Amino acid sequence: MRKKAFNLYSSYLKKRFGGRVHKISIDAGFGCPNRAGGRDAHGCLFCDPGGSGSVGIERNEPIAIQVERAKELMRRKYRAKWFIAYFQPFSNTFAPVEVLRDCYDQALAVEDVVGLAVGTRPDCLPPETLDLLAKYHQRTYFWLELGLQTSHDRSLDYLQRGHDYQTFLASYQQAKQRGLRVCVHLILGLPGESRAEVLATAEEMARLQVDGVKLHLLHVLEGTPLGDLYKQGQVPMLELQEYVELAVDFIERLPPETLIQRLTGDGPRDILLAPLWSMNKWEVLNAIDAELERRGCRQGDRYLK
Repeated sequence: MRKKAFNLYSSYLKKRFGGRVHKISIDAGFGCPNRAGGRDAHGCLFCDPGGSGSVGIERNEPIAIQVERAKELMRRKYRAKWFIAYFQPFSNTFAPVEVLRDCYDQALAVEDVVGLAVGTRPDCLPPETLDLLAKYHQRTYFWLELGLQTSHDRSLDYLQRGHDYQTFLASYQQAKQRGLRVCVHLILGLPGESRAEVLATAEEMARLQVDGVKLHLLHVLEGTPLGDLYKQGQVPMLELQEYVELAVDFIERLPPETLIQRLTGDGPRDILLAPLWSMNKWEVLNAIDAELERRGCRQGDRYLK
């Protein structure tokens, strides 16, 4: 079997911990500073009422119960041995530090949870929160996951993100000063972004030498402002091969050390409007592997040091 042409996160975890490690998505009930009216209000253009969370999260259940039930499923389905508690939907630093500490501790107290991942926004990381996260970095295997989507302010404005790229840079630099591992979330296929602009984002992530990336394709969900625009014919969508080629272009420009945690995105099937090809996740991943092989390239081949 041909060795993977990119630095796959799941393989790294298996090597580090000596067995299968799976992330468990947790909804701790946090809100988002970009939803002034609460969790039911609209925030970013693409964000669904569930806060872009994972399908199957048992919302409104205590954190420990969410983790225990997900553990049972992961063990049956994937033979997982250990787990990383992933606080995923909405902004999981949008609370006082004592509330955050209590939530994170509840997840880490569950048997066989060996790490913690916290997803949030660049504008939701005051110094006292970053100091708290630094303590978890010292205590356990920790990742800070930062939603950025693009390095271009014009696109951030279009997405109604409520922050600019300089806000991301400031939070990222403050996190790195504290020694945190940072995984950056990015969207390929944003309306109005050229291939050159997508690659400029890739090169910016390479310049920052980010620890990890998650690449998402732009997908459109029912019940979102983006969904309304799509129905009006205002949101062009990438075809599968277009996305595959962009993703490989992106991979080529990342440092070999950057861990790739995700290469595609698939929204909930019951509210997905487009692109429908995204529902076949393995087809997308296999197509990316095939394109890498066709080009004879690897992650880092176009990395500009």
